Amino acid sequence: MSGFIPFSDEQKEKARRTDLAGLLRSQGETLRKSGSELEWLDGSQKVTIRGNLWFHQYEQVGGDSIDFVRKFYHKSYPEAMEYLLGRSSGVLSILPPIQKPTPKFELPPAKDNMRRVFAYLLNRRGIDKDVLYAFVHKKMIYESAQYHNAVFVGFDKDGTPRHANKRGTGSASTYKGNAVGSVPEYSFHWNGRSNRLYLFEAPIDMLSFISMNKDGWRNHSYAAACSVSDKVLFQCLHDNSAINKVSICFDSDEPGQLAAQRITAKLVMQGIDSEILVPVNKDWNEDLLSGGELEVEESCQILRR
Repeated sequence: MSGFIPFSDEQKEKARRTDLAGLLRSQGETLRKSGSELEWLDGSQKVTIRGNLWFHQYEQVGGDSIDFVRKFYHKSYPEAMEYLLGRSSGVLSILPPIQKPTPKFELPPAKDNMRRVFAYLLNRRGIDKDVLYAFVHKKMIYESAQYHNAVFVGFDKDGTPRHANKRGTGSASTYKGNAVGSVPEYSFHWNGRSNRLYLFEAPIDMLSFISMNKDGWRNHSYAAACSVSDKVLFQCLHDNSAINKVSICFDSDEPGQLAAQRITAKLVMQGIDSEILVPVNKDWNEDLLSGGELEVEESCQILRR
């Protein structure tokens, strides 16, 4: 295409509010129901669909119908507009604006002891006892009453719980998820006094890294995104102006390293010193279980920018 094609505000709004589920199904795509939303697979990676909105779970990006066509159908803005406005002989399925209520956050009820969680984290995951007790003492880790999950709590700067990540502790359990209403900006994190922050995908990775690098660990800040998002990182930077050096410590797989590069690029634009630490194995818990106590330089690859 060449030249600029003007579109009216009405046309832009019609294109923007195109029903994505209808668009995908018209192309023979399969969608799976997931709660109040739908899931579509971009290769092996999940994309959440809700009306005219979408969110890529691994890349942590999203948008409306126009953005969707531009990204996944590889079209320019004018091409995406023409495609959406021209579908079905100009007949579009237009959805009203979605008003999604904000769910109330509540911590899962706690059990009166932590026997299963201690056994899981100390024996199966190899977390250092002193490190684990430091978090338990601050009420950042506990055992849920109903399912015996390990619960990793994130607090805001006023000490109010705002996030809870849950991990199954049963021998065959692979369950992990966040409590309803959790605010990602306040996922599981430790506030230190130094200028360094380490960012991880999962709480167990964070605890594993600390277990391998215990010397002076309490002085530094650590955060687990409970995803490959950067929301908790930038909240920590906002709340602690002393932090000016960030280590991205995501998994060594492709989604983890793509996210690490994306976040590092943002930090560079903001003038914040950063590096990417890559575990030798897939994640830091595998390194802990296979390598024991190693210094940072011995336990990972260091990619500097």
